[in-house]
Amino acid sequence: MTESELFWEAGLDCQADQSTARLTLTFTNAIMPGAQFFPESRLNFAENCLAHARGADDIAIIAHEESGGRQIISWGQLRAAVGNLRHQLIRLGVKPHDVVAGFVSHGPEAIIGALATLSIGAIWTSCSPDFGVQGVVDRFGQTQPKVLIAAQHTRYNKKAIDLTERVKQLLEAIPSFTACILFGQADPNAAVGRAGCQIVDWLDATAGHHPLEFAATSFNHPAFILYSSGTTGVPKCIVHGHGGSLIQLVKEHRYHVDIQPGDRVFYFTTCGWMMWNWLLGTLASEATVVTYDGSPFTQGAKTLWALCEQDDWHVFGTSAKYIAAIEKHSYHPGTAHPLHSLKAVLSTGSPLAHESFDFVYRHIKSDLLLGSISGGTDILSCFCLSCPIRPVHRGELQCAGLGLAVDVVNEQGESVIGEKGELVCRLPFPVMPLHFFGDTTGEKYRAAYFERFPGIWAHGDFAEHTEHDGFVIYGRADATLNPGGVRIGTAEIYRQVESVPEVLESLAIGQRTGDDERVVLFVVLQDALALTGELRLRIKQQIREHTTPRHVPDVIAQVPDLPRTVSGKIVELAVRQVVHGETVKNTEALANPDALNYFKDHPDVHL
Repeated sequence: MTESELFWEAGLDCQADQSTARLTLTFTNAIMPGAQFFPESRLNFAENCLAHARGADDIAIIAHEESGGRQIISWGQLRAAVGNLRHQLIRLGVKPHDVVAGFVSHGPEAIIGALATLSIGAIWTSCSPDFGVQGVVDRFGQTQPKVLIAAQHTRYNKKAIDLTERVKQLLEAIPSFTACILFGQADPNAAVGRAGCQIVDWLDATAGHHPLEFAATSFNHPAFILYSSGTTGVPKCIVHGHGGSLIQLVKEHRYHVDIQPGDRVFYFTTCGWMMWNWLLGTLASEATVVTYDGSPFTQGAKTLWALCEQDDWHVFGTSAKYIAAIEKHSYHPGTAHPLHSLKAVLSTGSPLAHESFDFVYRHIKSDLLLGSISGGTDILSCFCLSCPIRPVHRGELQCAGLGLAVDVVNEQGESVIGEKGELVCRLPFPVMPLHFFGDTTGEKYRAAYFERFPGIWAHGDFAEHTEHDGFVIYGRADATLNPGGVRIGTAEIYRQVESVPEVLESLAIGQRTGDDERVVLFVVLQDALALTGELRLRIKQQIREHTTPRHVPDVIAQVPDLPRTVSGKIVELAVRQVVHGETVKNTEALANPDALNYFKDHPDVHL
């Protein structure tokens, strides 16, 4: 038995000791793609999240709304709600392998809905209410869900948003829906979209005294469908299994973040981003999940930190952009709040700048674990992340995930240290996608990960394996710049540009000029400032002094906003397409598609 097999068997065995999971430890190895882990094992993701030692009166969920609402749900209440909703879903005809879709905000309903679905052996998929209708249809429409669980209202940045019309349109556009469970409205019949679709009120669906039971699903039974960003076409529907998702997430929570039973874990996310699934999985480590629905700045920069102090959070998860934003606001959480319980700050979504490491340790807390983590929807987890027993080096992700053969390779597929290259994984791992929904031949799956280096997972990140055995992520490989044939990661430029006080955010692309390309940098400035010649020179000087002359943009242009996905990631590829006069195939994947208009025929980038 290989070391990889031994590691994952030990991880599954450890989880079996702490739950009622039914397991047969078997491992089938194969060259990727095609590897299968523990095909004869039986377990259920939801069972591991609920059937453990936490007492009925212990707190399972703390749910916040930006309006100030705060809800406490005990483990007893959570188990009861899941059992009752499970009964309702079965009554509505949901069976193993059926899909239940959640058009849900980041609150307890999403958690209850997912766990009830998984307990049956059905498949959970979700989108957040900030998706447009077509964006949701592009996702849910591919997976043919049977039941829709939907919010009727949400709120963002002090603005109430009525979702009734969107729900109607979803029910009309996706004929596979036979029922809809609604929450957040007194009159559920107002959302009926078409005949033949039963409407159920959430309060009725979660009431009663029905037993909490769990289907003994196989290790590789589908549990979640997540979606690629969809900015270059219709989103890929990525299917993850019960077992792989469970043991990979439990490993990360317990060993890479040191989450203990009773710890309060917060991640600022939406239900359309894989970090929501990551947060859901902390229940299997007997942690308390903290949710927040709304803008992280609705009460200014203090918004989330006041809640962190109030609730005694142990883990604060966010994005690199959020940390940079509170720094730009000159807000120092550690001065404003004692933060006695806080032991870890986690950051993902984009590379965390070196200066942000300094800011966290100087102005949030000096004795916590700062984990810059990186992975993605494709693996429902992380390839590179934190380690509580290793030093933190500014600008670096501390280590590769335990049990993962993560490497950085050059163009020939050879391992390199201290050089930039492609982030890969050389050996199978249990949280590889089971398949893409609807990809019956597996052609799209193989093309996504295995065409670049046969038999090796190519993740699509431009990275470096450091002498500390850590990692640096320089951006997406398909968004790297290539002036004069030299590959440059966009994160290297962003780090320098966003250290300039006047700059809020930036985005860089390569613009074709004959047989070469030039670097074009777009900047969003503070407080409606204008981009002057002097500021252009300072930005270029900052980049030249701290990187190389190759990194210095040929053009710097001002725009009022940058296009981003609903999970907050800026989309360099879409901007590159617009600048080159190409069509962006799926603007519904963007939270602010109108921002693309700022780049179309921009006077500063005409050749």
